[in-house]
Amino acid sequence: MAKRKRLAPPKTDYLDTPAPSAILPEPPRRAPPIADVAGHASTTAALEEMSDTLRRAREEGRMALELPLDQIVTDYLVRDRINVDEGEMEVLIASIRQRGQQTPIEVAPLPGGRYGLISGWRRLRAITRLAETGEAQPQILAFLRQPEQASDAYLAMVEENEIRVGLSYYERARIAARAVEQGVYPDERSALRSLYHAASRAKRSKIGSFLTLVKHLDGVLHFPESIGERAGLILARELDQAPAIARRIAAHIQADPPQTPLDELDRINAALSEIAAAAKAETKIKNQTPKRGSETNFTRQIHAGLHVVRHDITNPKGGRLTIKGAAVDENLADDLIAWLAERSAQK
Repeated sequence: MAKRKRLAPPKTDYLDTPAPSAILPEPPRRAPPIADVAGHASTTAALEEMSDTLRRAREEGRMALELPLDQIVTDYLVRDRINVDEGEMEVLIASIRQRGQQTPIEVAPLPGGRYGLISGWRRLRAITRLAETGEAQPQILAFLRQPEQASDAYLAMVEENEIRVGLSYYERARIAARAVEQGVYPDERSALRSLYHAASRAKRSKIGSFLTLVKHLDGVLHFPESIGERAGLILARELDQAPAIARRIAAHIQADPPQTPLDELDRINAALSEIAAAAKAETKIKNQTPKRGSETNFTRQIHAGLHVVRHDITNPKGGRLTIKGAAVDENLADDLIAWLAERSAQK
């Protein structure tokens, strides 16, 4: 008898099973070559634009740079600040210690990877002190400037200090004089008009008067920045009339060096008092002089600060001449002695 064949139940998911070829991963779809080129070009252009923007920001001084302190040349310009108040410096150091450097300094690029300081000398000194004690990194934030001429750099320094720290009349005059000496400006008038173009004509005139003090007393005075406006103008007028006053002031200061600005003002006043007393005595003698030819004294004023007194010139036994005044100095004495010797030799 034949054996029955068992039938399996029908497969209901037969048609749902994917074909073997259908389970293989599809190859990645490649973009057209022109799209790849365009994308790469766009990325390159964006990087170049960013690089150019950063470069221009750096060159135009709109981006602060972090520079090592030893790359800053502090004597790139003749500084307009003569002395710095130690109390003010301590306040600045405390501020930077607590809040960091808030305002970058200004520098100009120099050969060899160095930078010349234009403005920010006090900030540079403060950060240098903090770096020496380990309280700050030996670096400073700086804006890069590109002054076309030296006069532009000097102008930037003066303007920055005029805004941040008021300069004395002496300091203003001194920087103008030094700029002329270095050939930045052809003369003092040009320096005053350029450096202090924003000042009134009256203020520029006062700064110009202080140029007389710089000319005769720079290096002599210990506290020149402490000379006030009125005292400075009076002293300038006296020096214009009798330049030899400068030697008398120098003698007083050298004989008893001042320790404070008030001490120095006392030395100046003492010298001026001596000059005034001598001038008053000469004026009194002049007012009392009789007509020329008498046997009493006769005084003649050669110019301001120089008088000749004749004593009994008509006396048969011989007369006497006295030359006196603020203008009498070693040079005049040497010239007079040489002239007398030459005159005697000709007889």
